[in-house]
Amino acid sequence: MSADITLRKGLSIPLKGEAIKQIKTSNTSDNFTIYPDDFHGVVPKMLVKEGEKIALGQPVFFSKANPEIQFVSPVSGTLSKIVRGAKRRILELQLKSDGKDKPVKHKIPAIDTLSDADVKSHLLASGCWPFIKQRPYDIIANPDSTPKGIFISGFDSAPLAADVAFMLEHQQEDFQNGVRVLAALAPKVHLSFAADDTSFLSKVTGVEIHRIKGIHPAGNVGVQVHHIDPINAGETAWVVSPENVAIIGRLFTTGVFDPQRTVAVVGPVVTTPAYYKTRIGATIAPLLDDAGVSANGQVRIINGDALSGATTHADGNVGFYNNTITVLAEGNHYRMFGWLPFAGSKIFSMSRTSLSWLLPKRTYALDTNMNGEERALVVTGEMEQVLPMDIFPMQLLKECMAQNIEKMEGLGIYEVAPEDFALVDYASTSKIEAQVIIREALDLMIKEVG
Repeated sequence: MSADITLRKGLSIPLKGEAIKQIKTSNTSDNFTIYPDDFHGVVPKMLVKEGEKIALGQPVFFSKANPEIQFVSPVSGTLSKIVRGAKRRILELQLKSDGKDKPVKHKIPAIDTLSDADVKSHLLASGCWPFIKQRPYDIIANPDSTPKGIFISGFDSAPLAADVAFMLEHQQEDFQNGVRVLAALAPKVHLSFAADDTSFLSKVTGVEIHRIKGIHPAGNVGVQVHHIDPINAGETAWVVSPENVAIIGRLFTTGVFDPQRTVAVVGPVVTTPAYYKTRIGATIAPLLDDAGVSANGQVRIINGDALSGATTHADGNVGFYNNTITVLAEGNHYRMFGWLPFAGSKIFSMSRTSLSWLLPKRTYALDTNMNGEERALVVTGEMEQVLPMDIFPMQLLKECMAQNIEKMEGLGIYEVAPEDFALVDYASTSKIEAQVIIREALDLMIKEVG
C-alpha cells in the first residue's frame, strides 16, 4: 500500500558544502565517547567502573527510571574516564579501544520465529532499544507500551543532510531485516521517502509506503506522522532512523551489536565534503582533517544538521543518533546596513529583502550570525509559512512559555518535537529559541501528565 502526501509550506536553505556521493575511510582514533545527554531524560546508573575492561556491545550503564533499557559500548577496550559535572552528573564516558573489537554475542533465533516479547528482550539486552524513540515527548520509547505504528523517514530534507538512500546502498538486506523485526512490535510500519526517489526504498516489503513531496521540514518524521496518522492524547508512535533500522537488522542476523555510522561531513568551510564510514562515539577530528576543515576557533562544528544539531568541538565525538557533521563559519562580525537589499549579493533571505529570490539555484556560504538580538514576539505569519502542520505555532509557543498545560494540549504539544520548530528558529524575526521552548514544554508534560 502506498500514499502520496504533498506539503506546500516550509523552506529549503541553499547552503554550500554538500557532500559528494563517495564513502571514504579516514584515520581513526582509539578514543571514543558516550554522551548521556544524547538520551534525553535518561539518568544513567553505571554498570562498569572507571578503568574496567569492556567488550563491544557490553552494557555500560542503564536508565535509572527503566533499568531494562541498557546502553552499550561501541568498542572493546577500557572505560578510561567518567567525566562528571555539577552534582556529580555524568557528562561523558570516555572509552579507550584496544583495536580488537571483541563483541558480546547474542543467541537469536530466526526472525520469523520471534514473538514481540522476544524481539523486545533482544533489543533491550543488546543495547539497540535506545534507537527507538517515541512521540509524544521525543524520548526513548517505553518498552512497556504498544505504539499505534512505527515510522521511518527514508529521507532527510534538512540543509546538507546525509542522503539516506546513498548511505544504505550497501545495507539494503540489513534494512529489510530491520523492518521485519520492527513489524513484530506494532500493527503497522510506515516508510516515507521523497516522491522522486527511485532507490531500493520503494521496493521494501512489509511496510506502508508514503511518497512525500515538499521542501524542509518534509523529511522530519514528526511532520510525516502528523499527516499520516496524527497522535492524540494517550497514543504513542515510535520512530526509528533508517541506518538504525539496518543496525537492528544486523543484530538479528549476526547476534552482534554493530555501532557503525555513515557520516556526511558538510558545510561551506569544508574543503572536500564527503561521506565517511565510522562508528558511534568516534572522535570527529580525523574526519575534519580529512575533509579539510581548519578548526582554528573561527568555525562552529555541529553534531547534526545546521538547524537542529548540537554544537561540539574538534575533539568532540560522533553523537549516538547523528549522520551529519556540519561546519559553519562563526558569525562574529557586524554587517553594515545589513537590512538593505543591496548590502551584499551573498545574502539569503526567505523574504524579498535581499536579491536571493532572483537567484533560485544559487547556494550560499552562510554563517552563524543571527543579525540581531531577541525581540518582542509579534504576529507576522513567518512561523506559519515554514511549519506544514495543522497547528498554530506562535500560539503554542506562547502557551508553552506560560506553562499552560491545558492549552498546550489543545494546541498540539503531543504532535511536535524540537526539530519541527528548527525552521521557526531560523525564520522568526523575534529571534526566540523555539526549540528550547518546545523541549522545556515537553519536559513539563512528562512531569505533570506522564
